Amino acid sequence: MSRTCRSSFKQNITAVSLDQYVCKVELKEYLKINHTIYEVDSKAETGMTFSRLLQCKYSDALKKMDPDHLVALVTEVIPSYSCLVFCPSKKNCENVAEMLCKFLNKEYLKHREKEKCELIKNLRSISGGHLCPVLKRTVPFGVAYHHGGLTSEERKLLEEAYYAGTLCLFTCTSTLAAGVNLPARRVILRAPYVAKEFLKRSQYKQMIGRAGRAGIDTVGESILILQEKDKQKVLELISRPLENCYSHLVQEFNKGIQTLFLSLIGLKIATNLDDIYRFMNGTFFGVQQKILLKEKSLWEITVESLRYLTEKGLLQKSPILESEEELQCNFHITKLGKASFKGTIDLAYCDILYRDLKKGLEGLVLENLLHLIYLTTPYDLVSQCDPDWMIYFRQISQLSPAEQNVSTLLGVSESYIAKKASGQATRKKVDKGVVNRLYLSFVLYALLKETNIWSVSEKFNLPRGSIQNLLTGAASFSSCVLHFCEELEEFWVYRALLVELTKKLTYCVKAELIPLMEVTGVLEGRAKQLYSAGYRSLMHLANADPDVLIRTIDHLSRRQARQIVSSAKMLLQEKAEALKEEAEELLRAPADIPSTKA
Repeated sequence: MSRTCRSSFKQNITAVSLDQYVCKVELKEYLKINHTIYEVDSKAETGMTFSRLLQCKYSDALKKMDPDHLVALVTEVIPSYSCLVFCPSKKNCENVAEMLCKFLNKEYLKHREKEKCELIKNLRSISGGHLCPVLKRTVPFGVAYHHGGLTSEERKLLEEAYYAGTLCLFTCTSTLAAGVNLPARRVILRAPYVAKEFLKRSQYKQMIGRAGRAGIDTVGESILILQEKDKQKVLELISRPLENCYSHLVQEFNKGIQTLFLSLIGLKIATNLDDIYRFMNGTFFGVQQKILLKEKSLWEITVESLRYLTEKGLLQKSPILESEEELQCNFHITKLGKASFKGTIDLAYCDILYRDLKKGLEGLVLENLLHLIYLTTPYDLVSQCDPDWMIYFRQISQLSPAEQNVSTLLGVSESYIAKKASGQATRKKVDKGVVNRLYLSFVLYALLKETNIWSVSEKFNLPRGSIQNLLTGAASFSSCVLHFCEELEEFWVYRALLVELTKKLTYCVKAELIPLMEVTGVLEGRAKQLYSAGYRSLMHLANADPDVLIRTIDHLSRRQARQIVSSAKMLLQEKAEALKEEAEELLRAPADIPSTKA
């Protein structure tokens, strides 16, 4: 066979293979204004063509509750097919889900009734008997909301139920479009806004891209609901090209570049000005420098960033020899720089963290965990905190004398919070960042004492998903602070304390459950079951009989039982080897032992 024939044959085979595996799914875009639905048509003069009038018989009550005709739009596809309704806010997601279920036909309750009952049972199980009242009302209809207020366990169960077809409709925020792959036959955008911001082209494409996914559906459609006043802006939105992609390395006061430089020097990838500048020219930012840089050159930004890191005490300049040029002058990382680098501490906060830890040494309160929790509460969450002053006052007034020592040490008095709660003016200047951070510390402190997200959610009037995110962030930051302290001898006193705190924040359960939760596949609920059944240590699990586990523990499959036993054995083996190495190290004669001659 000639080379040309072979090439042609190969191309034909490739084309056949691609046709088998790549099926194009048609996505139709629609706009809804009042009762009229238009199809997006780039060839049309106005950018859209008339499609149909929405036929729906609405009662007066339904017209008032559902002016956007969502009930009519979703019932055209559910329960046979899935549907996503994007809402501008979290609260709107819950309200829309409840509103839809008020007007859905009772026949929807019968669709996959058994699976929905099982889902509700599982939602209760993972939440220690608690169930969100909104989900309790909507899940029987095959409807649920999906946003950051859910815990990760709730999200996982709801997503699995949606994939399986048990749930047929999600009301969700725009974050679902960017993160989770949940396809739908129809996607409805309730408004061309995300919160109060008008939609960007990329956000719009992300949302409608959930409709009609290849290999899952044969067709997909999106409907954007808009008011007459937004018509022109929406037509511009659907016709304009996607926004350009730009490097964000210089945003936020060059923080990205400074972090990059510290990593380059810490890893010894580039250690002098010349090498660092050449490295920068090869980055995406370097390629776009002519577009992004108006006032300063890349060289000036490189020099300024290195000077900033040096002045901040994170880098140090090696002395220049007479034969060397400024370009070849080497930088090396200081102890503080190494601690920030190893702990992956945000450079905007590394000096604040150092100062807080230093101040903590002057009067570290060890009678309780509150002071240590404050020191490991993430700085980046503080700006997002908006304390409820009445709840704050209630919490601070209930502190024990030892706990009050912490708030006094930080400069946050009960009288100051009382004035804020009563709406009085406060003359005393108190650092807002410290006040907000202490409030978040109270949330974490309550969580470690109660180990129940639901009760803490009620106590502080915060979404349980937000509390879980705070807990995850604190566990991560606690580990970062631990690595930071390991590099600085002056903070040795914190190390053992931070190891224990990181474990508590990571698992957020009673101390006796922590060893069990180190095993793969064992979360809090399962750990409680195992502990109650008499499996109270790794040794118990490593020597367990999977058949006995299946009979003893509810809803445990054979595969899960075997995984638990094998994971426990592996962990036990690792711990045994670590102890053996430690014992050998202790028994080994030191190399610098004085000889007989000496």
